Amino acid sequence: MTDFENFYQDLLEFAKKYENQNIPLKIEKDLENDIVKIFGERISSLARAQNGLGDVTELAYTTAEHHPFWNLIYNCSEITNTVLEKWKSSLSEEDISDIEWAIKELNQTLEKIKKKKTSSC
Repeated sequence: MTDFENFYQDLLEFAKKYENQNIPLKIEKDLENDIVKIFGERISSLARAQNGLGDVTELAYTTAEHHPFWNLIYNCSEITNTVLEKWKSSLSEEDISDIEWAIKELNQTLEKIKKKKTSSC
């Protein structure tokens, strides 16, 4: 067992203390990638989506333009962020304009990827 797997087992034992006090926790694991997520009982699907999007956005910001797919993930995350922020309300004209701009960026990036693939064949 790895150190992280040992940590995870200890974490499960620790979480039992709170479950015995009727504080339900949801624990998700990806031990292959050393990831453990803990959610409280009141977490909503929207909050989980926004939290997960933060990880995607971080990848988009830290990758910068060094990867050919950077602009795809960046604009998709920007669109998704806008939609999730307005999930319980409505999109403004500015939001819609920003989404349209991001879609154009996505299309342009896809065309660049297609051309590069065609020229490398």
